[in-house]
Amino acid sequence: MTDDRPDRLDLIQRAWRTERPDLDVRPQGVIGRLHRVAGHVTAELTAIYQQHGLGEGDFDVLATLRRAGAPYERTPTDLAANTLVTSGAMTKRVDRLERAGLVTRRPSDVDGRGRVVALTPHGKDVIDAAFTDHMVNERRLLDALDADDVAQLERLLKRWLAVFEEPAARD
Repeated sequence: MTDDRPDRLDLIQRAWRTERPDLDVRPQGVIGRLHRVAGHVTAELTAIYQQHGLGEGDFDVLATLRRAGAPYERTPTDLAANTLVTSGAMTKRVDRLERAGLVTRRPSDVDGRGRVVALTPHGKDVIDAAFTDHMVNERRLLDALDADDVAQLERLLKRWLAVFEEPAARD
């Protein structure tokens, strides 16, 4: 499935080639399109989260707790590490989720000074419903491409991401 009609990046590159013929603007075609696709995908994903009363960060925290398995809990430090945010940002997210009745905080059983964040039964129900809709939405988004393109894109993105990030430890 290809579309040979010029897109915005083609027009931008054409203008830059005219104005700066001394520069190779081909990278702009990949990076610019990736950036634009990411913006569109993020908007499509966050629309689903909002249907469940969640922001992107809320979804991320609840999903991290849910995939931890029963009893669906982690320390705030683990949550921050698994969601790639600062401890201050995590505190704000947990505060918001606690006010909404989706998580609780309690003292750690193993570290008297530590805390544990856990899904409430309501939080588990919300993330299960949101994650189900999220997977349907992601399938819908990828169905715009054929299966071979999706597999190739996944391989390429995984290889490129490895340039920026270490392989993940077991989550």
